[in-house]
Amino acid sequence: MATPDRPGFVLPLLLLSGFRTLIDDLHAELARQGHSELRPAHGFVLQAVGPAGTTASDLGQRLGVSKQAAGKTVDRLVALGYLERVDDPADARRKLVRMTAKGHDGLRRSAVVFDELRDRWSATLGADRVAAMEDDLHRMVPADVFRLDVPGWFGG
Repeated sequence: MATPDRPGFVLPLLLLSGFRTLIDDLHAELARQGHSELRPAHGFVLQAVGPAGTTASDLGQRLGVSKQAAGKTVDRLVALGYLERVDDPADARRKLVRMTAKGHDGLRRSAVVFDELRDRWSATLGADRVAAMEDDLHRMVPADVFRLDVPGWFGG
C-alpha cells in the first residue's frame, strides 16, 4: 500500500530515472569511444533493424511508429553511416535497411558499456542487491521484456 512517505507515483519515476541514468551514462561513454552522434532512440532502431536487415515498413511496425517516421530516422542514420539501404535480393522492388560496420560497432560497444555500467551499480549497491532487483523486475514485467516499440509508445 502506498503511504504518504512513499506515494505510488514515485516508483515509476524512480524506475524511469534509473533507466535515464544508465542511458545517459551509456551515451557519454559511446561519445568518448567515437559514437557521439548516437541518440537513445537510435539504439532501438539498430536493434529493430537486426542482423539480417528489414524494410522501412517492417521497421516502423517494430518501433510502433509510422513508416514515414521510421524512414526519417533511417535517413538520419544512413547520413551518419550507421545504416544503409540496399536492394532486397528476394524482391527487386523493395529496399532493405541494414546496419553498416559502424552500426554493428555501435551496438557491440553498447553491450560492453552496459556490462560495465551493471558492474558499477553492483560495486555501489552490492552484487546481491542488483541481482535481486533484476529478479524482482523479471517477476513484475511481462515475459516480452525486450520491446522495441518504446519510441512509438513514448511518442503516442
